[in-house]
Amino acid sequence: MKVKSKNAFLKVLPSIVLIILFIILIRVFLVAPAGAEKLTVISDTEYDPAVWGKIYPLEYNSYLKNKEMAVSPTGFGGSIKLQKSIRQPEMLMNFKGNAFSKDYSEDRGHPYSMDDLKESKRVTPKTPGSCMTCKTPNLRDVYKDMGWNYAKTPLAELLSRIKHPISCANCHDPQGMQLRVSNPAFIEAMGKRGIDVAKAPRQDMRSYVCGQCHSEYYLEPKTSRVIFPWDKGLKPQEIYAYYKDVPSGFEMDWQHPDSQAKMLKAQHPDFELASNGFHSKFGLACANCHMPFMLEGGVKYSSHWVTSPLKHIQASCSTCHQQDEQLILERVKTKQNNVFQLLHTAGQTIARAHEVLGKAGAAPKVNKADLDKARELLRNAQWLWDFFAAENSMGFHNTDEAQNTLKQSNDLAQQAIAMASKAAGTQN
Repeated sequence: MKVKSKNAFLKVLPSIVLIILFIILIRVFLVAPAGAEKLTVISDTEYDPAVWGKIYPLEYNSYLKNKEMAVSPTGFGGSIKLQKSIRQPEMLMNFKGNAFSKDYSEDRGHPYSMDDLKESKRVTPKTPGSCMTCKTPNLRDVYKDMGWNYAKTPLAELLSRIKHPISCANCHDPQGMQLRVSNPAFIEAMGKRGIDVAKAPRQDMRSYVCGQCHSEYYLEPKTSRVIFPWDKGLKPQEIYAYYKDVPSGFEMDWQHPDSQAKMLKAQHPDFELASNGFHSKFGLACANCHMPFMLEGGVKYSSHWVTSPLKHIQASCSTCHQQDEQLILERVKTKQNNVFQLLHTAGQTIARAHEVLGKAGAAPKVNKADLDKARELLRNAQWLWDFFAAENSMGFHNTDEAQNTLKQSNDLAQQAIAMASKAAGTQN
């Protein structure tokens, strides 16, 4: 009986295989697969993340976690809207005369990008439209209609066209979910470096979509056009050399009222630091750490909770680092503590330098040539300090560069003090 049953099964096996294949073919050709639905449902001008979330619920639910406000696992950064000057009071002196002395809070998550812009005390009726460049996917339509003219248009006139904060459309083409860059300034800057973003490999794009906003920039005088200062390189010293050439007539962000030094203000240069950092040299992208792959219900997806990797060490870090999670956390915290001590020390020296230069400038027989040298030294010192005060990893993106550069900053600030004392004739 067993032999007959086996023979009978073998006879019907081809039929079973054909039935299975038929079901698969029906599934493929007659029932629209998930990918096909994704290609047609979302419009190219759909910027509401909730609409995208109907098709990509796992990604959308993780995106919503960006609304949570909490401290960082290491105590640096975080997403609670606290003034940075509470921890670094020297900022009040170093940014004196600049709007950052009035309001310089920690960044919250992407869903708050427009709220934080509107609520910022740095925004005035004269604020140009260029300040919305990295805050909303609606930039695509504004730029399509106005070109770079939107940059010099008052922000207040453009707010009615801005409906959504940073969301899916900033980084994804809805027709196929390919990564894309929306910021025209980033596309232009990368083009100058010989990189066509539209043809970049996917792994590179997993950093470019972040770098289009998490980068240093300045506003071109008269036009307020956003420009990334990368012609000489991405390192803080190379960018400073670029600014010394007064590009497009850009000489300074503001003049310090005490020292009278012509100052520069750094803007979250995370991409620059990470590009030269240890993880990047090993081929890792921003998304590898900040948007790791997750598994839920047997489905693999990229987390869109763009936060500290230390909030999900297993997914972000343990794929490469096999150490205990607590050890990884402590190691990162130690690195950030060391960088913060250097940052804090350099910042305090710079604040003292502004005071010394201010007094030297008021001296009756001050040597103006030496005083100008002191101002240049101070400008350089503060730029190197601010490069790390403005970035979001407390130096972890590139710890070696952070430590070396902050030591240079502190030394330059001390030189500025000595030169100012010499100019005023008060040196020992």
